[in-house]
Amino acid sequence: MLVPERGLGPAAVAYRAAHAAFAVVQLASLGYVWACALTGRRDRLLGAAVGLLSAEGAALIVGRGNCPLGPFQERLGDPIPLFQLVLPPRAAKAAVPVLAAVAIAGIGALVILPSDQASS
Repeated sequence: MLVPERGLGPAAVAYRAAHAAFAVVQLASLGYVWACALTGRRDRLLGAAVGLLSAEGAALIVGRGNCPLGPFQERLGDPIPLFQLVLPPRAAKAAVPVLAAVAIAGIGALVILPSDQASS
């Protein structure tokens, strides 16, 4: 659970809260990418969402499928990965590849599906 646990120091609690907030922004970005792909909308916010998802993808590549800040989180005294706070261990392990596939498919749909802008 995202609430502080006994023995979790203030730095670990702050990191957990920031990580959770960032995850919410990432999920919102993913939803926005898909909404834009399906409605044909193209705007600056979409560019930011795609950029954020791309940066997260690059970070996951660096971390070999894991959050590259995991070791930092452990040094703060919080050994539990974010997804394991809200999902069973097996689902938490599957979350990263599933969400990555959904993000890649959404960005691909942006390219394939028509936009609402008039073509000349």
